[in-house]
Amino acid sequence: MRLLMLGGTEFVGRAVTEEALARDWQVTVFHRGRHDPPKGVTVLHGDRAAEDGLAALGTGEWDAVVDTWSGAPSAVRDAARLLAGRAGRYVYVSSRSVYAYPTPPGLSEDGPVVDASADDGEVDYARLKRGGELAALDAFGERALLVRAGLIIGPYENVGRLPWWLSRMARGGPVLAPGPRDLALQYIDVRDLATWILDAAERGLGGPYNLVSPPGHTTMGGLLDACVQATGGVAELRWTAPDAILAAGIEPWTDLPVWVPPGELYDTVHQSDVSRALAAGLRCRPVEETAADTWRWLRTLGGQAPRRPDRPPVGLDPAIEAKVLRQAGQ
Repeated sequence: MRLLMLGGTEFVGRAVTEEALARDWQVTVFHRGRHDPPKGVTVLHGDRAAEDGLAALGTGEWDAVVDTWSGAPSAVRDAARLLAGRAGRYVYVSSRSVYAYPTPPGLSEDGPVVDASADDGEVDYARLKRGGELAALDAFGERALLVRAGLIIGPYENVGRLPWWLSRMARGGPVLAPGPRDLALQYIDVRDLATWILDAAERGLGGPYNLVSPPGHTTMGGLLDACVQATGGVAELRWTAPDAILAAGIEPWTDLPVWVPPGELYDTVHQSDVSRALAAGLRCRPVEETAADTWRWLRTLGGQAPRRPDRPPVGLDPAIEAKVLRQAGQ
């Protein structure tokens, strides 16, 4: 297979690129040149946000294109139109954020989505991703595969959610653990996402797919226990009720990454119907493997994870954590 990866040097794009290389695919990586791509790829440089930024893609043919773009949908529109006659399939890594909020538990790919346009410039994230979907569909039709990912974690993560928990566990001592301990989580290891994307592209799948693990693949307790184990077991989890955490002004998802208390946002993030992806071959590795491999990668960076400049930092202030633990008598 001949793969064109738009991006391919960070997180999802890098995982897809490495998986394709492991399959002995011919991989071309189109990127701005800010990071080194994996060895063994053909490199093309260009900036999709610049005038004539796609010039390097003016020639060439590929069996599949994978696009992880999260900016203005017009960039997806321009790339997809340019490649429509020279690529077999266009895989757009979208998001479950495209569904109209609030999202009820068990929502499938047929659920209502936000209004958006392929011609949109900079809009909110949900409309950015939906506009990207529409751009891919406009140029490729049934040859467009829309991968509606949820929470993505694993090695190379540049948002910082799992890296923050791992780094916090590595510091040791009492750790504010947001309950309930048996709260079911839904996420996808980036490598499982990459494997499914390439399998689907090779099989010629099209249309939308929710791409996260089945609800309850692990729990909040399972995730944090895996982080403690991966980092040497020096942290002491102090399970705290959601009401006490919220009363302290701690923000779910950002101050305490991954965690969302039961309610509308929890149903949206952690209760998706993924039966279609499972039927199409989705397999998810154990959370212990994801935590251990991510920590192993972090240690090669001195424990400091890279962070995307377009995303805010995540994680809880140590002083606030200590205060809440004292108030809870822990």
